[in-house]
Amino acid sequence: MKLYDSSRREKVPFIPLEEGRVRMYVCGPTVYDDIHIGNARTFLSFDVIRRWFTEQGYEVTFVQNLTDVDDKIIKRGQERGVEAAQIAATYTEEFINITRQFGILEPTIRPRATQEIGPMIEMIQELIAQGYAYELNGDVYFAVRSDKEYGHVSGKNIDDLMAGARIEADETKRDPLDFALWKSAKPGEPTWDSPWGPGRPGWHTECAAMVHRYLGMPIDIHGGGADLQFPHHENESAQAESCWHTPFANHWMHTGMLRVNGEKMSKSLGNFFTLKEILEKHSPAALRLLMLQTHYRSPLDFSFERLEGAQGALERIANTIANLAWAAEKALQEEPAETSEFAQKTADMCSAFSDCMDDDFNTAGALAEVFELVSASNSYLDSGSALCARDCLMAHDALLWALGVLGIEVPSVQVDELPKELIDLAREMSGYQGESVQEASQLLIDTRAQARKQKDWPLADVIRNAVSALGLLIEDTANGTRIKRA
Repeated sequence: MKLYDSSRREKVPFIPLEEGRVRMYVCGPTVYDDIHIGNARTFLSFDVIRRWFTEQGYEVTFVQNLTDVDDKIIKRGQERGVEAAQIAATYTEEFINITRQFGILEPTIRPRATQEIGPMIEMIQELIAQGYAYELNGDVYFAVRSDKEYGHVSGKNIDDLMAGARIEADETKRDPLDFALWKSAKPGEPTWDSPWGPGRPGWHTECAAMVHRYLGMPIDIHGGGADLQFPHHENESAQAESCWHTPFANHWMHTGMLRVNGEKMSKSLGNFFTLKEILEKHSPAALRLLMLQTHYRSPLDFSFERLEGAQGALERIANTIANLAWAAEKALQEEPAETSEFAQKTADMCSAFSDCMDDDFNTAGALAEVFELVSASNSYLDSGSALCARDCLMAHDALLWALGVLGIEVPSVQVDELPKELIDLAREMSGYQGESVQEASQLLIDTRAQARKQKDWPLADVIRNAVSALGLLIEDTANGTRIKRA
C-alpha cells in the first residue's frame, strides 16, 4: 500500500508503526454552524481511507476532535444573544447527526476541546519550562524560531513567512510569527483558570494535546483539508515535537478543495451549500458516489447536474445488481469445469479495485472498475445465452463488496415496484384472487407460457399487449421469463 505524504511531497509505502494497527487523527469541525459540502468531502475521504485499512485487516483507532471553544463560536453566540456553549452544543449535535446520515463511521474517540483544558495547560507549562513558549500579560505564545524544524509539515520557509507577517494591534508577542497557546480572558468570553490567569486555549493547541493523550506519539496518519496544512498542522506539530521530542505523525494527508461549477464556494456568490441542505433533497449514496469519482487530493468540482448524474448511475448499478440476483435464481445450476470469461472479468475487477485502493486510495480508479463490471454484467445478462448461477452470484457479490467498502449504500430494487394494475390484469386473464403483485406477475407469465405451448397465439399476444400497455415488458431469456419496466 502506498499513500501520498503531504509533508514529503511524494507517494511513499505505508508501513504501520505497529504491525496490524493504524492510529489516525483527523481534525474535526469548529462547531459554530452547519458543515458545508467542502467539509463533508474531507470527512468522507478519511472515512473511506479508514474503511480500506479495516478491510485490509488493520485495527484502526480513529480520533476526531470537536472544537467547541473558539473565536467563531464566541462571535456567533454574541450575534444571537446566547452563550457560546449553547452554540457549540447545538452544532455539535447537528454535526454528529448529519455525518451519520452521510454514512460516516463514528470515530473511536471524539474528544472535545472544553473537556481537554487540563492536558492543554500541562503541555503549555512544559513548553514554557523548556524555553519554547513565553507568557506576556496573561497570554502565552509559542516562540516559532525556537523550533529549528518549523516548516517541515508545510514546506514553508521562516524567512518567506516573515515577509508577510504582522502583529495585530492588541498583541504584544515578541515575534510576528509566534502564535497563541493561551489567550487571557476578555469580557463576555468563556474562561478557565490557569497558571497565567483566567483565559482559554488557542486553536492550534488542542489537537497536539489530544493526539498525545489518546494515541501517543508518533501516530501513523494525521489528516485534514488542504487549508489546514498551514498554519494549523504546522503549529500542531511544532508544539508536540518541541514538548515531547519525538515525531508527531509518520504521515500527513490532506484533501483537495471543493469548487462549485468551477468557482470557489462562497456565500457572496450564492453557491455555498451545507451538507444538510444537499441531503434534504438528494441521497447520501449519490453524493458519496459523486465525490468519490474524484481522487481525494484533486480539486472536486460539484454541480447539481453531476449529482443528478450520480443518482442515475447509482440506480443503474442497483438495477444491474438486482438483475444478477434474479438471473442467479433462475439460471442453470450446472457449473462449468473452467472459469468463464465473465467470471474472469469479475475476478479482474476485484483485483484492480484493490490495486487502486492500495495506490493512495484511488477511489476514482476503483469506481471505474465497478462501472466496467456493471457494463460487463449487463452484456452477459443480455447475451441471450444460458447463464451460470455461480457467475451471476460472483458478480453480484463483487459489486456489493466494492460499494460497501466505499460506504455507498445500494438502493433496493423490489419486484413490488411493478404497478398494482398487474393484479387486475391477472384477475381478468387468469382468474387470480390474491393481492400480491409478485404472484400476479408470475401467473401472467405462466398463463402466457401455457398459451404459447398450446399454440394459442392470440391469447399470448393479448397478455403481452396488455402488459405493454402498463409500460412494462415481458422478457424471455434462456433462464426464464419475467415482467419488468420497459
